[in-house]
Amino acid sequence: MVDQARARRLAKRISSIVATAIEYEVKDPRLRFVTITDAKVTGDLREATVYYTVMGETIDAEPDYEAAAMGLEKAKGVLRSKVGAGTGVKFTPTLAFVLDKVPDAAREMEELLARAKAADDEVARVAANATPAGDADPYKTDRDDDE
Repeated sequence: MVDQARARRLAKRISSIVATAIEYEVKDPRLRFVTITDAKVTGDLREATVYYTVMGETIDAEPDYEAAAMGLEKAKGVLRSKVGAGTGVKFTPTLAFVLDKVPDAAREMEELLARAKAADDEVARVAANATPAGDADPYKTDRDDDE
């Protein structure tokens, strides 16, 4: 059984090595806007899953996810060699690249929270000038009528 702490340390080291290699050593223009976000290693240290995001060239531009995936697939052998040289483990783990959806989900969540806040502000604005319908206390009874 492999120590989970060792697997986590190896995953962190793999993400660092891959990120550095993509930034400085791999000369594929499709990987220019790729950012490595995380890595996970299986318990037997044989397979590593590397999570990545892709940013657009400009703020309004849509990222080219397909080109980035093809670039990572093409550079997989070089990156695995770099991981093997940089980690010093007996068996270099195979690499699998997975697009990380967390930034997109976070952006969607922020938009939903902004819309909910705007709706709450509108309700508060309307409620500030509102008056109750009918009497202030509709359950108040007049005791003089009972006698």
